[in-house]
Amino acid sequence: MLADQSLSFAGELKVLVGDSDYSKLPFLGTVYGGTKQNEGDDLVTIVRAANNRTFYHSPPELEGKRPVGHPTWYGPPFRLSDPETWGQADEEEWATWTTHRGKSYRVQLQGWHNLKMRGKQGYLMHEHPFTLVRAVVLDEMGRPRYKRPLWLIVMGQRRAEVTLVEVWEAYGQRVDLEHYFRFGKQKLLLNRYQTPEVEHEENWGQLVQLAYILLWFVAAVVEEMPRPWEKSQPRKKSGLTSPGRTQRGFGEIISQIGTPAKPPKPRGNSPGRAKGEKPGLREHQPVIKKGKKRQNLPAAA
Repeated sequence: MLADQSLSFAGELKVLVGDSDYSKLPFLGTVYGGTKQNEGDDLVTIVRAANNRTFYHSPPELEGKRPVGHPTWYGPPFRLSDPETWGQADEEEWATWTTHRGKSYRVQLQGWHNLKMRGKQGYLMHEHPFTLVRAVVLDEMGRPRYKRPLWLIVMGQRRAEVTLVEVWEAYGQRVDLEHYFRFGKQKLLLNRYQTPEVEHEENWGQLVQLAYILLWFVAAVVEEMPRPWEKSQPRKKSGLTSPGRTQRGFGEIISQIGTPAKPPKPRGNSPGRAKGEKPGLREHQPVIKKGKKRQNLPAAA
């Protein structure tokens, strides 16, 4: 889909951000290392890596005639839990992170280029090196704010166009997406529409996104309607209400705007299915069960 040249953003750099579940072969292997056509050369994927992963440096270049046998795809191991295997970082930058409460921290960003991960049959991951970024949040005394660092995989042919600071900021925007999915499921019925048709499911998801955008547009003009226990909470510094409070007062705006649609009229009973029509059976889909054992994510998000 992203390789479609008819899209308005065709040819531009596109960044996809995901958590640690998307750093495994079922996803990265299909997007980049699969034998089928991938999503194009303009996609850069930023995903979080678990602290117990092992990657590999690129093998040293051999001078002269290549020895007989299978070529060397992987160099020394790069164990995230063992600093002695890291080596000197290829790049280092600093960033400033300000929390929602206004407290600022310094972030040390280190990058190692051209690392590789193990593949398997059908996933040629040795042909797709990536940049590994290590982020450490430091307080005013220079001490780590969190127990473990944040490891980010940056994969894609145009990954060099994204700086370490931009990698850090892009991954931080993933939190906003998580809040949208939470609010969409709880307040906008995102996961309530049940259908076996993928196209209908995608259309419903787009309608929910449009509803969320409308809440964002009217957030500055809607009359705030807090609950009795919420009156002591002031508005944000931006002056905008939250999506939940905006939704409460959205009905008054709709009543003032009106609608061009005509009121519904009774049409009688539905004619029903035509005589002799026999619809085909629905295609059986695998049942996804949530248990203690974590399941791999699908190949495409």
